[in-house]
Amino acid sequence: MALTYHSYLELEKLLALQVPRSEPPEHDETLFIVIHQTYELWFKEFLHELDRAEERLDADDLWGCIATLKRMRMVMKTLVQQVDILETMTPLSFLSFRDRLDTASGLQSVQFRILEFRLGFKRARILESISDEVPLRDELAAAFEARALQDALHGFLSRSGCDIPAEVLERDVREAITGNDAVQEELLRMYRDKPDFSVMLELLTDLDEGLQEWRYRHVKLAERTIGTKIGTGGSDGIDFLKKTLFQPLFPDLWAIRSRM
Repeated sequence: MALTYHSYLELEKLLALQVPRSEPPEHDETLFIVIHQTYELWFKEFLHELDRAEERLDADDLWGCIATLKRMRMVMKTLVQQVDILETMTPLSFLSFRDRLDTASGLQSVQFRILEFRLGFKRARILESISDEVPLRDELAAAFEARALQDALHGFLSRSGCDIPAEVLERDVREAITGNDAVQEELLRMYRDKPDFSVMLELLTDLDEGLQEWRYRHVKLAERTIGTKIGTGGSDGIDFLKKTLFQPLFPDLWAIRSRM
Protein backbone atom coordinates (compact mmCIF):
# COMPACT_ATOMS: atom_id res chain seq x y z
CA MET A 1 0.00 0.00 0.00
CA ALA A 2 1.33 3.45 -0.93
CA LEU A 3 2.25 5.78 1.92
CA THR A 4 -0.31 8.55 2.29
CA TYR A 5 -0.71 11.62 4.46
CA HIS A 6 -3.20 9.75 6.65
CA SER A 7 -1.11 6.61 7.04
CA TYR A 8 2.17 8.46 7.62
CA LEU A 9 0.65 10.47 10.48
CA GLU A 10 -1.54 7.58 11.67
CA LEU A 11 -4.45 9.98 11.74
CA GLU A 12 -7.07 7.34 12.45
CA LYS A 13 -5.33 6.49 15.73
CA LEU A 14 -4.52 10.10 16.53
CA LEU A 15 -8.05 11.40 16.07
CA ALA A 16 -9.50 8.57 18.13
CA LEU A 17 -7.53 9.59 21.22
CA GLN A 18 -9.84 12.44 22.27
CA VAL A 19 -12.43 10.70 24.44
CA PRO A 20 -14.55 12.96 26.68
CA ARG A 21 -15.63 11.37 29.97
CA SER A 22 -18.71 13.52 30.53
CA GLU A 23 -22.05 12.03 29.52
CA PRO A 24 -23.48 13.57 27.47
CA PRO A 25 -20.15 15.10 26.34
CA GLU A 26 -19.62 18.67 27.52
CA HIS A 27 -18.59 20.84 24.59
CA ASP A 28 -15.38 22.27 26.12
CA GLU A 29 -14.03 18.94 27.32
CA THR A 30 -12.80 18.17 23.80
CA LEU A 31 -10.85 21.44 23.78
CA PHE A 32 -9.37 20.61 27.18
CA ILE A 33 -8.21 17.18 25.98
CA VAL A 34 -6.82 18.43 22.66
CA ILE A 35 -4.82 21.23 24.33
CA HIS A 36 -3.23 18.93 26.89
CA GLN A 37 -2.43 16.20 24.39
CA THR A 38 -0.85 18.89 22.22
CA TYR A 39 1.19 20.08 25.19
CA GLU A 40 2.58 16.58 25.60
CA LEU A 41 3.54 16.45 21.93
CA TRP A 42 5.34 19.78 22.21
CA PHE A 43 7.12 18.57 25.35
CA LYS A 44 8.28 15.57 23.34
CA GLU A 45 9.56 17.82 20.55
CA PHE A 46 11.28 20.17 23.01
CA LEU A 47 13.11 17.25 24.62
CA HIS A 48 14.06 15.96 21.16
CA GLU A 49 15.60 19.33 20.32
CA LEU A 50 17.26 19.50 23.74
CA ASP A 51 19.10 16.28 22.87
CA ARG A 52 20.30 18.01 19.71
CA ALA A 53 21.40 21.17 21.53
CA GLU A 54 23.53 19.18 23.97
CA GLU A 55 24.98 17.14 21.10
CA ARG A 56 25.99 20.33 19.28
CA LEU A 57 27.58 21.77 22.44
CA ASP A 58 29.53 18.54 22.95
CA ALA A 59 30.74 18.84 19.34
CA ASP A 60 31.75 22.49 19.94
CA ASP A 61 29.35 23.49 17.17
CA LEU A 62 28.26 26.95 18.30
CA TRP A 63 26.06 27.82 15.33
CA GLY A 64 24.49 24.38 15.22
CA CYS A 65 23.50 24.87 18.85
CA ILE A 66 22.20 28.35 18.11
CA ALA A 67 19.95 27.02 15.33
CA THR A 68 18.54 24.39 17.68
CA LEU A 69 18.00 26.86 20.52
CA LYS A 70 16.04 29.09 18.14
CA ARG A 71 13.66 26.22 17.44
CA MET A 72 13.37 25.43 21.14
CA ARG A 73 12.55 29.07 21.82
CA MET A 74 9.72 28.95 19.27
CA VAL A 75 8.35 25.75 20.83
CA MET A 76 8.37 27.50 24.22
CA LYS A 77 6.54 30.48 22.75
CA THR A 78 3.93 28.10 21.31
CA LEU A 79 3.42 26.52 24.75
CA VAL A 80 2.73 29.97 26.17
CA GLN A 81 0.40 30.96 23.33
CA GLN A 82 -1.75 27.88 23.80
CA VAL A 83 -2.88 29.34 27.13
CA ASP A 84 -4.79 31.95 25.11
CA ILE A 85 -6.94 29.19 23.65
CA LEU A 86 -7.62 27.63 27.05
CA GLU A 87 -8.65 31.02 28.40
CA THR A 88 -11.60 31.06 26.00
CA MET A 89 -13.10 28.42 28.31
CA THR A 90 -15.14 30.02 31.10
CA PRO A 91 -15.00 28.81 34.72
CA LEU A 92 -18.53 27.39 34.38
CA SER A 93 -17.54 25.52 31.23
CA PHE A 94 -14.62 23.90 33.06
CA LEU A 95 -16.74 23.09 36.09
CA SER A 96 -19.23 21.28 33.84
CA PHE A 97 -16.73 18.42 33.42
CA ARG A 98 -14.08 19.00 36.12
CA ASP A 99 -15.43 16.24 38.37
CA ARG A 100 -14.88 13.73 35.53
CA LEU A 101 -11.13 14.34 35.79
CA ASP A 102 -11.12 12.52 39.14
CA THR A 103 -7.46 12.48 40.32
CA ALA A 104 -5.98 13.45 36.93
CA SER A 105 -3.96 16.67 37.01
CA GLY A 106 -1.50 18.46 34.77
CA LEU A 107 0.92 18.31 37.72
CA GLN A 108 1.26 14.62 36.89
CA SER A 109 2.89 15.32 33.52
CA VAL A 110 6.10 13.30 33.71
CA GLN A 111 7.37 14.73 30.43
CA PHE A 112 7.21 18.23 31.91
CA ARG A 113 9.15 17.04 34.95
CA ILE A 114 11.76 15.51 32.62
CA LEU A 115 11.94 18.86 30.83
CA GLU A 116 12.50 20.63 34.16
CA PHE A 117 15.22 18.19 35.19
CA ARG A 118 16.96 18.43 31.83
CA LEU A 119 17.00 22.22 32.18
CA GLY A 120 18.52 21.98 35.65
CA PHE A 121 15.49 22.45 37.94
CA LYS A 122 15.93 19.23 39.91
CA ARG A 123 14.13 18.26 43.12
CA ALA A 124 14.52 14.79 44.59
CA ARG A 125 11.07 15.05 46.17
CA ILE A 126 9.48 15.23 42.72
CA LEU A 127 11.11 11.98 41.68
CA GLU A 128 10.23 10.33 44.99
CA SER A 129 6.58 11.36 44.65
CA ILE A 130 6.11 9.39 41.42
CA SER A 131 5.56 5.67 41.81
CA ASP A 132 7.46 3.09 39.77
CA GLU A 133 4.44 2.03 37.70
CA VAL A 134 3.82 5.51 36.27
CA PRO A 135 4.69 5.68 32.53
CA LEU A 136 8.04 7.39 31.79
CA ARG A 137 9.12 7.14 35.43
CA ASP A 138 12.37 5.43 34.36
CA GLU A 139 13.08 8.26 31.92
CA LEU A 140 12.47 10.78 34.71
CA ALA A 141 14.90 8.94 37.00
CA ALA A 142 17.50 8.94 34.20
CA ALA A 143 17.03 12.68 33.70
CA PHE A 144 17.55 13.23 37.42
CA GLU A 145 20.87 11.37 37.29
CA ALA A 146 22.01 13.02 34.05
CA ARG A 147 23.65 16.38 33.51
CA ALA A 148 21.54 19.42 32.70
CA LEU A 149 21.80 21.65 29.64
CA GLN A 150 23.85 24.14 31.65
CA ASP A 151 26.41 21.42 32.41
CA ALA A 152 26.88 20.89 28.68
CA LEU A 153 27.21 24.67 28.33
CA HIS A 154 29.89 24.82 31.01
CA GLY A 155 31.86 22.10 29.26
CA PHE A 156 31.60 23.95 25.96
CA LEU A 157 32.72 27.23 27.54
CA SER A 158 35.66 25.51 29.24
CA ARG A 159 36.84 23.99 25.96
CA SER A 160 36.43 27.41 24.32
CA GLY A 161 38.93 29.08 26.64
CA CYS A 162 36.76 30.11 29.58
CA ASP A 163 38.08 29.59 33.09
CA ILE A 164 35.22 27.50 34.50
CA PRO A 165 36.01 26.29 38.05
CA ALA A 166 36.52 22.57 38.61
CA GLU A 167 33.77 22.51 41.22
CA VAL A 168 31.33 23.66 38.54
CA LEU A 169 32.51 21.20 35.90
CA GLU A 170 32.51 18.33 38.40
CA ARG A 171 29.40 19.27 40.39
CA ASP A 172 26.79 16.75 41.53
CA VAL A 173 24.39 16.88 38.58
CA ARG A 174 21.54 15.68 40.81
CA GLU A 175 21.53 19.06 42.53
CA ALA A 176 19.68 22.10 41.23
CA ILE A 177 21.74 24.68 39.35
CA THR A 178 23.06 27.55 41.47
CA GLY A 179 24.97 30.71 40.58
CA ASN A 180 28.75 30.97 40.59
CA ASP A 181 30.76 34.21 40.69
CA ALA A 182 33.63 32.87 38.57
CA VAL A 183 31.24 31.65 35.87
CA GLN A 184 29.58 35.05 35.85
CA GLU A 185 32.93 36.75 35.22
CA GLU A 186 33.55 34.50 32.23
CA LEU A 187 30.05 35.08 30.85
CA LEU A 188 30.60 38.83 31.05
CA ARG A 189 33.85 38.41 29.16
CA MET A 190 32.09 36.37 26.47
CA TYR A 191 29.49 39.09 26.03
CA ARG A 192 32.21 41.70 25.61
CA ASP A 193 34.74 39.77 23.55
CA LYS A 194 32.76 37.20 21.57
CA PRO A 195 29.50 38.52 20.11
CA ASP A 196 28.78 35.15 18.48
CA PHE A 197 28.76 33.53 21.93
CA SER A 198 26.40 36.21 23.19
CA VAL A 199 23.82 35.12 20.58
CA MET A 200 23.72 31.68 22.20
CA LEU A 201 23.63 33.10 25.71
CA GLU A 202 20.70 35.35 24.86
CA LEU A 203 18.79 32.41 23.39
CA LEU A 204 19.32 30.49 26.63
CA THR A 205 17.99 33.52 28.51
CA ASP A 206 14.99 33.53 26.16
CA LEU A 207 14.28 29.89 27.06
CA ASP A 208 14.54 30.67 30.75
CA GLU A 209 12.24 33.67 30.46
CA GLY A 210 9.82 31.65 28.31
CA LEU A 211 9.45 28.90 30.90
CA GLN A 212 8.92 31.48 33.64
CA GLU A 213 6.27 33.13 31.46
CA TRP A 214 4.55 29.78 30.89
CA ARG A 215 4.47 29.17 34.64
CA TYR A 216 2.97 32.62 35.24
CA ARG A 217 0.33 32.17 32.54
CA HIS A 218 -0.50 28.75 33.98
CA VAL A 219 -0.97 30.25 37.46
CA LYS A 220 -3.25 33.00 36.16
CA LEU A 221 -5.22 30.54 34.03
CA ALA A 222 -5.83 28.35 37.08
CA GLU A 223 -6.70 31.38 39.21
CA ARG A 224 -9.28 32.73 36.78
CA THR A 225 -10.77 29.25 36.29
CA ILE A 226 -10.94 27.79 39.82
CA GLY A 227 -9.94 30.70 42.07
CA THR A 228 -8.59 29.49 45.41
CA LYS A 229 -10.20 26.05 45.25
CA ILE A 230 -8.18 22.89 45.80
CA GLY A 231 -6.42 21.95 42.57
CA THR A 232 -7.51 19.10 40.31
CA GLY A 233 -6.08 15.88 41.74
CA GLY A 234 -6.05 17.29 45.29
CA SER A 235 -3.06 19.64 45.05
CA ASP A 236 -2.90 22.99 46.85
CA GLY A 237 -4.01 24.66 43.64
CA ILE A 238 -2.83 28.25 43.11
CA ASP A 239 -0.54 28.28 46.17
CA PHE A 240 1.31 25.20 44.88
CA LEU A 241 1.77 26.69 41.42
CA LYS A 242 3.01 30.04 42.75
CA LYS A 243 5.93 28.34 44.51
CA THR A 244 7.56 27.67 41.15
CA LEU A 245 7.37 31.26 39.88
CA PHE A 246 10.47 33.35 39.26
CA GLN A 247 12.97 30.52 39.73
CA PRO A 248 15.55 30.98 36.97
CA LEU A 249 17.08 28.02 35.17
CA PHE A 250 20.26 29.96 34.36
CA PRO A 251 20.90 32.13 37.44
CA ASP A 252 24.32 33.27 36.21
CA LEU A 253 22.84 34.73 33.04
CA TRP A 254 20.42 36.82 35.11
CA ALA A 255 22.97 37.82 37.76
CA ILE A 256 25.24 39.56 35.25
CA ARG A 257 22.53 41.85 33.80
CA SER A 258 23.19 44.68 36.24
CA ARG A 259 26.92 44.54 35.50
CA MET A 260 26.80 44.93 31.73
